[in-house]
Amino acid sequence: MFKRDVIRIAREAGAAIMRVKQEHSLQVSTKADESPVTQADLAAHHVIVDALRKLATTYPVISEECCDISWSQRKNWHRYWLVDPLDGTQEFIKGNDEFSVNIALIEQGVPILGVVYAPALDDLYYGERDVGAELNGQSITAVTRVPETLRVMISRSHPSEETLTWLEQLTVPYETIAVGSALKLCWIAAGKADLYPRLGPTSEWDIAAGQAVLLSAGGVVNKINGEPLRYNQKESFLNPSFIAKTRAYVI
Repeated sequence: MFKRDVIRIAREAGAAIMRVKQEHSLQVSTKADESPVTQADLAAHHVIVDALRKLATTYPVISEECCDISWSQRKNWHRYWLVDPLDGTQEFIKGNDEFSVNIALIEQGVPILGVVYAPALDDLYYGERDVGAELNGQSITAVTRVPETLRVMISRSHPSEETLTWLEQLTVPYETIAVGSALKLCWIAAGKADLYPRLGPTSEWDIAAGQAVLLSAGGVVNKINGEPLRYNQKESFLNPSFIAKTRAYVI
């Protein structure tokens, strides 16, 4: 569909982020919601939005750095791009490599295509509905059996007491793995983890691309009540609590 284009755009945005990282002059500002933003976020935003708007087939774009689009305007959108130019800004500021460029195509509330590119690691995950998922061009599939010990992803920078309490109620052995950004969903897609419960705030752009990769690899992302997590269903961009997992693990 747009595979070559979105991979190219993600890599170009990643290169813009790495140029800022290598300049060693990071400037951090605080947005109205008290989340941090750097010149790398903004540089990647401009690369992605400008490139998406130049594609032969154009759709509206929502980016974390430009999301002041009214609900009355977007509620009837059939398809649109949902972008987090630099997911894991906290990780970027701290100097670790677990940040990513996230680009997703949403159709009727469902992420049908997504790319998650971690430029510092040079790992690129891609997923497309009815096509499959890849890591650096190689096919990946979420695990199809439940291991003796569950590998549970948790947020490195945003752990929540609610999530830890939920984990304590598991009746099977588990180990936790702390990773930043949308890479948590991608690790499940690649068979490196089994479960990611998120009982805390996230925004739609944080996980849409990762969800597209995971769905394409055979995993699921559901709300706590078991319904699939969908997008652009309400005025707020905040997600409800959700659980990303392989189909092998039944809650």
